[in-house]
Amino acid sequence: MAAARDLLESEGPDALSMRRIAERVGIRAPSLYKHFPDKAAVEAGLQAQGMARLAEDLEAAEAAIGSEPPLLVLAGAYRRHALASPHLYRITHSRPLARAALPEGLEDRAATPLARAVHGDIDVARSFWAFAHGMVVLELDGRFPSGADLDAAWRTGCEAFALAVRDKTREDTA
Repeated sequence: MAAARDLLESEGPDALSMRRIAERVGIRAPSLYKHFPDKAAVEAGLQAQGMARLAEDLEAAEAAIGSEPPLLVLAGAYRRHALASPHLYRITHSRPLARAALPEGLEDRAATPLARAVHGDIDVARSFWAFAHGMVVLELDGRFPSGADLDAAWRTGCEAFALAVRDKTREDTA
């Protein structure tokens, strides 16, 4: 997995092949099949690594929430997570997720800080994740005009979601 991750980070997802991974570890490709049945299994392992790292990053951000709005803190952690390892981010979050290959509870663990920040409202959590994912992908793809204030765009989006959470909480308690 370390060789696959290194290859992914240095050359991108198109470089991932059983032959290239085997070369990295100094074995022949057929020998690699003793460890992984196919390339999909390698990608599933990378997704598990990416999801575990996201969970750790969001948990650390949640623990550090002080006077800043929780969604802004979590969004910042999500953005830093994606920008730190764009290829791992894309393998983990822009392809079908190999849920069956993930360690038990990992996906829920990664989602829990956001779920708490939106008081358990799954619709708001999913919508916020879609916003954060879209912003990150647009940034990774260089789709924002030069000079665009992305910090302001993130802040504006987070504030809008915070208002939605506040309004839904008021509706639920009324």
